[in-house]
Amino acid sequence: MKRSSPAPDGAFSNRALVALILPLIAEQFLAVLVGMADTAMVSVVGESAVAAVSTVDTLNILFIQLFSAMSAGGAVVAAQYLGRGDRKNACTAAKQLMLSTFALAMAVTAVIAVWHRQIIGLMDNGSDLSTLNQSCTYLLITVFSYPFLGIYNGGVGLLRAMGNSKSSMWTSIAMNVINIGGNALLIHPLGLGVAGAGISTLLSRAVSAVIILRIMRNANMPIHLDSPRRQKGYFRFDFAMIRRIFRVGVPNGLENSLFQVGKVLIMGIITTFPTAIRAANGIVNSVSSVVNIPGGAIGLAAVAVIGQLVGAGKTEEARRSGKKLMGLMYLGVFPMNAALFFLAEPVVRLFSLSEAGIPAAVEVLRVYAVCSVLIWTPSFGTPNILRAAGDARYTMTVSIISMLVLRLAASYALVYGFGMSLLGIWIAMFMDWAARGICFLLRFRGNKWLQKKVI
Repeated sequence: MKRSSPAPDGAFSNRALVALILPLIAEQFLAVLVGMADTAMVSVVGESAVAAVSTVDTLNILFIQLFSAMSAGGAVVAAQYLGRGDRKNACTAAKQLMLSTFALAMAVTAVIAVWHRQIIGLMDNGSDLSTLNQSCTYLLITVFSYPFLGIYNGGVGLLRAMGNSKSSMWTSIAMNVINIGGNALLIHPLGLGVAGAGISTLLSRAVSAVIILRIMRNANMPIHLDSPRRQKGYFRFDFAMIRRIFRVGVPNGLENSLFQVGKVLIMGIITTFPTAIRAANGIVNSVSSVVNIPGGAIGLAAVAVIGQLVGAGKTEEARRSGKKLMGLMYLGVFPMNAALFFLAEPVVRLFSLSEAGIPAAVEVLRVYAVCSVLIWTPSFGTPNILRAAGDARYTMTVSIISMLVLRLAASYALVYGFGMSLLGIWIAMFMDWAARGICFLLRFRGNKWLQKKVI
């Protein structure tokens, strides 16, 4: 299976970058459609259903980010081994990533399945009984997709590490076809409401996990999974390799998880808003997750590009490639955010939102579009480059401090002190973005991020 690879001088050619990035952009658009399809298609049931899905997705995203962080840790380790030319250890890292991620996902699933009502009660104490019950139903169904999601994330992370983004794109297409088709059948025609949305999500993730495992069994790929029948003790944990994965994955996971914990705490503020405003926030979350996909996809490409170059010891090429990637990110986020600024109201009206919620959603989306063009790349693109080199602890420290000091504290101050309602929540987030971006750019200009050792 063909993969994108560095040119002989160590740098990824423009052609190789395009071949890597374009499928990633398509894949990320399709991945976001899963959440958007649930929100848009469940909106026909009513605003309480949208509010329920939005509340649970805040928690779901927390664990999605955790599994993605573990995947990134394994992908960085595998990419650096690949850059060094050590395929045997690259494959060992792949197997240990899949085993450890699956074990973690099973543990999380068990805990949430037992205490899902208590968890929803902690997150949402301002809703009516109908919304609370729908939240519990949606969470209880989607939590059983976590082990499949862990496998899927691990597999696509490894595919990206070797530059094979086409396979993950086709898997994402299959996931979306199943999810959207299931939604169309289960939510309204069969009258299952949020339960139908949850079942569709579960089935789509299960099928995608099976597909990704079959792809990773291809022994012709530089990073692959051997057959369990060929190896005695195949399912045994290699803790030395897991520690290397955790060296990147744990800081990244803590960063992403605590970031989402902060969002869960902020959701405690949002649940006190009227149902129409809460539904508006859910729609803003869905729409805003789409416009920066090109930039996010380019950031994902950093795992292969920077990881392989650092593994090969080509640090100056890694710095030049990092600058190139950031320039591409700025180009990637501009067109869609510019379109969102002018088309915010027509986009919001695509959802079944009441007239009371439309002005709030439009206002937030327009502010979001401006801030994304200016500060999204330093805040989210640059840390991907740093992590690919192994500098995950720095990005974790900056992100956690910024979340606590700016986003969380400012949200309470702007909402309760200045009466800004939903816009205050999002302005606090933009303040967090700006602070993070400054710190990450300063780190990138220095040399410490290129001196980190992962393997």
